[in-house]
Amino acid sequence: MTPPWGMNRCSTDNCRNEEQALSFPLYKSVHISALKQNGLLQSLSATPNGCRETDISEEVLRVREEWDTVASIHPGGIVEKSLGPIPLISFNEALQYFQTADLSDCRKKIQPTVRRRGLAAVAHFLFGPPHLHQQLQSERDLALAIAQCGLDNNEKVHMRILQTIYKKLTGSRFDCARYGAHWEDLGFQGMDPGTDLRGTGLLGLMQTLYFVMDSRILPVAREIFKLSHHETQNFPFCVMSVNITRIVIQVLREERLSRECNRRQQVIAVLNDLYVAVFLRLFNIWKTQQKTISDSGFVLKEVEAFAKRNPKQLLRHLETYMSGSGVSTGEDDIQAHAFPSEALGSNLSSVQVDSKELNFTGVGDLPAEREQDS
Repeated sequence: MTPPWGMNRCSTDNCRNEEQALSFPLYKSVHISALKQNGLLQSLSATPNGCRETDISEEVLRVREEWDTVASIHPGGIVEKSLGPIPLISFNEALQYFQTADLSDCRKKIQPTVRRRGLAAVAHFLFGPPHLHQQLQSERDLALAIAQCGLDNNEKVHMRILQTIYKKLTGSRFDCARYGAHWEDLGFQGMDPGTDLRGTGLLGLMQTLYFVMDSRILPVAREIFKLSHHETQNFPFCVMSVNITRIVIQVLREERLSRECNRRQQVIAVLNDLYVAVFLRLFNIWKTQQKTISDSGFVLKEVEAFAKRNPKQLLRHLETYMSGSGVSTGEDDIQAHAFPSEALGSNLSSVQVDSKELNFTGVGDLPAEREQDS
């Protein structure tokens, strides 16, 4: 599949451009990869009278050794030399990794529920949602521990998650460098995706992975990704995704998902469904109301407030959407099964937003959470 919008900065286009620009006999200014592609290294490895391999000069052998080193270099950086592309990873495989990994340090940092004081604590005890069943608390704590886990270049699973997200969104078949401008094309704030995960840790990447690896919702993810590159309605896709994960974590910690988790006897699956439901709601608001990046603060505040008030309604609308969309793959299908008007939250003015929070910021720049008082 051809990557959309010229996204594949990790392809071999640079090498092809060098090959096309090759001008003989100015060999000294030509990259060694172009020399190999044009057969020049092969001609260097044979003498005019057809000498055997053992007669090859030390200089030619040095050139070959240099080529072997260059062969592991991709445009945008150096990656580990391997026999083939890094394999994609499914959400379940990545989750199994975290279930068996040592997350003891991350678990020490989690705070499963929001601290409440005074009348807020009394009101929550008397009138608040039910507590999460004890047998589900370990799964909740696992999700929160993953949210405390940072991106580690030495963990192969972490890198496979990154590569999978890149390939599924762009359609690229090529591995890409750990650092580079191609991550900005995906909607990260810079050349290192890890810097945008301070507020959600690896859970932010895991939910994006779920979004792109579920065949039922991948068309939705790609349609939202396409809108994020719109000429006037553009927004940073991955930063927005991480912000939605932050909202999901907050809804979980405020125990507003406990009833649904208890009913389904699941936690992470409910978190993923809420993530998709919030993202789809944001997509509908953004697209139908012609929102731009200057509206991002309002829209994020609105979807967060709605998710906290009506998580069950969001999940119900998502279930209706998914049962109606089937295996739809086009924009018309997505719009045809969009959320009903009461789920769109069209009256954004009803949500009070602090003026200083109107600018779109990364999760790492968000203010620290306050305790809930009376």
